[in-house]
Amino acid sequence: MVNVQISSDIIPLREFKTSITACLKKAQESGHPLIITQHGKPAGVLLSPAEYDALVYQQQFIASIQRGLADVEAGNVYTTEEVRAILTEKRLARQNA
Repeated sequence: MVNVQISSDIIPLREFKTSITACLKKAQESGHPLIITQHGKPAGVLLSPAEYDALVYQQQFIASIQRGLADVEAGNVYTTEEVRAILTEKRLARQNA
């Protein structure tokens, strides 16, 4: 994700309301998130669809790594031979189906 540029990526809610189309275009073209403030405090963030997808993918990737590490700590692991046997069994089952 691109870093926020304080000088151009923060916009008051009132200004956002009057220039939504331009704000959407800017977020899509620049790849920068747009921070929307209300009474001087952050109230929301506008992201391009590509940036949103990247964040969701990154979150899912990190969650899968955390699940894997938890499995290792819990001893839920397979040897290489066990994995090969499982894959061979599944491949044979597909071929016979």
